[in-house]
Amino acid sequence: MAKEKLEFAALLQYLPEASYELVLQYIVTHKVQLTITRSRTTVLGNYRHAHANKGHRISVNGDLNKYAFLITLLHEIAHLITFETHGNKVAPHGQEWKYQFGKILSTFLEMQFFPLDIKAVLLKSIKNPAASSCADEKLLRVLKNYDENKDGIFFVEQILLGDKFKIKGNRVFEKGEKIRKRFKCKEIATGKWYLFSPISEVIRVA
Repeated sequence: MAKEKLEFAALLQYLPEASYELVLQYIVTHKVQLTITRSRTTVLGNYRHAHANKGHRISVNGDLNKYAFLITLLHEIAHLITFETHGNKVAPHGQEWKYQFGKILSTFLEMQFFPLDIKAVLLKSIKNPAASSCADEKLLRVLKNYDENKDGIFFVEQILLGDKFKIKGNRVFEKGEKIRKRFKCKEIATGKWYLFSPISEVIRVA
């Protein structure tokens, strides 16, 4: 997977401008090596703790809008601080991580770095944040409003029943009924059925 080590000055292009100085304080204080990766479908960011001669390493997807990038980066910084405080003695997304992430988010929310719609969602989840932004449907929906250059990309829930869509690899599906929290969709080439999250990003097929 292609990665690009990020110089401090280049960080500004990925963030809400006003948040840059505060983010930089965290990165410098904790000696973070920050890298930018290509889009990953299952994760938006990743943290690896310091060991041997390597420092703390954080990677974030480079195709995120600036607010999604900031939230993802803060998510990973919370992992870093949790590790510095507790080592490997606690669960990755346990109460200790939730406390640190909530504490960091509160600081950034007080500084008014986020639009009101994103702020409202974050305030509701701050005491019990999801283990991944990918798992927080309300947050993903509001963050999508700030995406750029994603014409033709839809959530599965926006596709009409019986219409077709495709995913990476050009696999084509027909949208079926919703079963509990997911949509049952049939792959056209194989006739097999798969379950999709309502907020899976897909391309509508005419």
